[in-house]
Amino acid sequence: MKRWLPAWAGAPRLDPVLLVLLLLIMGFGLIVLYSASGQNMALVNRQAVRLGVGLLALLVISQVPPRVLRAWTPWLYGLGIAMLLATLVLGVGRGTQRWLDLGLFRFQPSELMKLAVPMMVAWYLHSRILPPDWKNTGVTLGILLVPTLLIYRQPDLGTSLLVAASGVFTLYLAGLRWRVLFGFAGLAAAAAPVLWLVMKEYQRDRVRTFLNPEADPLGHGWNIIQSKIAVGSGGLTGKGWLNGTQSNLEFIPERHTDFILAVLSEEFGLVGVLLLMLAYVLLIARGLYIANLARDTGSRLLAGALSLTLFVYVLVNGGMVSGILPVVGVPLPLISYGGTSAVTLLAGFGMMMSIYGHRKFIR
Repeated sequence: MKRWLPAWAGAPRLDPVLLVLLLLIMGFGLIVLYSASGQNMALVNRQAVRLGVGLLALLVISQVPPRVLRAWTPWLYGLGIAMLLATLVLGVGRGTQRWLDLGLFRFQPSELMKLAVPMMVAWYLHSRILPPDWKNTGVTLGILLVPTLLIYRQPDLGTSLLVAASGVFTLYLAGLRWRVLFGFAGLAAAAAPVLWLVMKEYQRDRVRTFLNPEADPLGHGWNIIQSKIAVGSGGLTGKGWLNGTQSNLEFIPERHTDFILAVLSEEFGLVGVLLLMLAYVLLIARGLYIANLARDTGSRLLAGALSLTLFVYVLVNGGMVSGILPVVGVPLPLISYGGTSAVTLLAGFGMMMSIYGHRKFIR
């Protein structure tokens, strides 16, 4: 019977360290979500189901060899671009066009591109000489620029920059020279005035609020001011689970999604936040370790880029909640309420586990 099974079938190839860290973060996230949602058990159950779907995707993808994932990459990237184009015409949302309504559920194509872009860049660089020359660098920039612009048009500036960052991380891991990276950074800084001119008015308001939230404390500055109050009032050990006044009295906006870290800070204090950050650091470090074990260039670039992208998500959300970065609507990974982002993130970890399961063995 075994001879009829595909080569990748058999016992699950799972990294126990990565799996335990993911389960701990998701379990803690459900506990925080119960409080942040006003003890709405139905919402917590929906999130648990979504996490379960994500874990199923992780399990399935972990069985697929990296070479098969690499063969599917251009098709996945092309599907993502097609869905982004469809979103510009058929997309739904509150004042934006970020979601596709598929009847039974809604899907956010930009979340798919968080995986497809680093996969595509790694696919392109897999068989090429590294570090990449100017030609290959230009092609990879084109690969990440197309979805970045399409996502920006939705409009979704925060996600577009994160998608671009995932591609840039892949280039960085491919050995792109520092002087080239600094050159791109200089060009980006020079283009900032142009970006300001093409930004939507609400995006400009977010920048103004970041610079001076007290200028409009009851309007645009309300979110970040209340978030900072919640973070500060938690102190060292917090007020205790379900005892956060800022969240229970509904002062914190979007407290179960983008600003759930403020709820966590108020109820579990600095100790709780540091423990969560430690779990994230261990998760990222494990991902980079798996990248080091990868058998081929493409797998190494992909695992490293996904790990560093997770770091950016955590950094941006933490900076946004604490007021050191503008509000860009980035959820806290595996903690904030949301289906598409959680499933996509866990699918990415499934790819890491696939790379781990097919790693090189040394006697």
